Amino acid sequence: MDQDALPLAGITVIEFTHMVMGPSVGVILADLGADVIKVEPHGGDATRRLLGSGAGYFPMFNRNKRSICLDLKSEAGLTVAKRLCAGADIVVENFRPGTLDRLGLGYAALSQDNPGLIHCAAKGFLKGPYEKRTALDEVTQMMGGLAYMTGPPGRPLRAGASVIDITGGMFGVIGVLAALERRHRTGRGGEVKCALFETTAFLVGQHMAQMAVTGQAAQPMPVRISAWAIYDVFETANEGEQLFVGVVSDGQWVAFCAAFGLDELGADPALAKNNARVLARDAILPHVRALFAAMDRAALVAKLETVGLPFAPIARPDELFDDPHLTASGGLMDVTVPGGAATRLPGLPIEFDGERAPLRRDIPEAGADGAAILRDLGYDEDVITALTAP
Repeated sequence: MDQDALPLAGITVIEFTHMVMGPSVGVILADLGADVIKVEPHGGDATRRLLGSGAGYFPMFNRNKRSICLDLKSEAGLTVAKRLCAGADIVVENFRPGTLDRLGLGYAALSQDNPGLIHCAAKGFLKGPYEKRTALDEVTQMMGGLAYMTGPPGRPLRAGASVIDITGGMFGVIGVLAALERRHRTGRGGEVKCALFETTAFLVGQHMAQMAVTGQAAQPMPVRISAWAIYDVFETANEGEQLFVGVVSDGQWVAFCAAFGLDELGADPALAKNNARVLARDAILPHVRALFAAMDRAALVAKLETVGLPFAPIARPDELFDDPHLTASGGLMDVTVPGGAATRLPGLPIEFDGERAPLRRDIPEAGADGAAILRDLGYDEDVITALTAP
């Protein structure tokens, strides 16, 4: 897809972020075509140097961006940052509440010179009693009920990815795009705030609604009463190769029984309706488990796909590098991770006019674009040399 065809081409974003939530806002805007300038401290964002489960944060959420290193505690560095924001459409930040305000980089100060600016603050909490608390993805998963729903009873378990950081960032992007549309109509910018805790509450809202409807508190997912009789992970004849299968309508039940020779179950009028099958789940599942345990997973997958039933082989994240759908559809972008290794990482899961958003810029080295950005701001070479010195 041509750069000019991307929906946010011509939009400039200045990003003061670290970790996951703020960078996820920036990478979505960048993939959609915005010119995202990431402001890092000298030496680079500390997220670049995380180990273990944090080692993938920076490479996943910082492609298609330019990098400049500035010392925001110095007058010269802060002046550059303010000049960048004065010409920007959007500013994104996810530091502790008040940090950028004290530097004169909050919305109130920046909007004085740039009234069309959209300022997105990604925080732990929206306005309220918890507003000043320090939060992390895991903290809000715990206090927002998601960890309770994910693990077995008595063993709260965070989800297996930074789902609140990333989803919270997505809500931030939604707010930014809504503010951009309002600016088209009014010329006025605005302040957008997204938060981890409220994102968690939104995600577990379905379980709150279940309580309101049934009068019964939702049970953790491992022991929940499913809405469908067949909606589970099954063992197959291949050791270690599990398969999720769902049968979620009366029509699918008929097709499932016919395809797998479960004629007796399929012909039972007492099982014709979904809710009746849910109540008979303990009688139905042993038949299905025994059937699947005797079948090769590849053969099961082929038959389920032919019948048109929901299914999923249980995969590890590293197996997605070779997923035939992702590799054929352009779902993986070729990038260079820190250390110089070439790899492929998931792109934005959106198509525009039948095309996926392209990689326009590889993951930047810290400060790699500083000199070019300063030239665009009109600084002369001596000043540029001084400002970009380590």
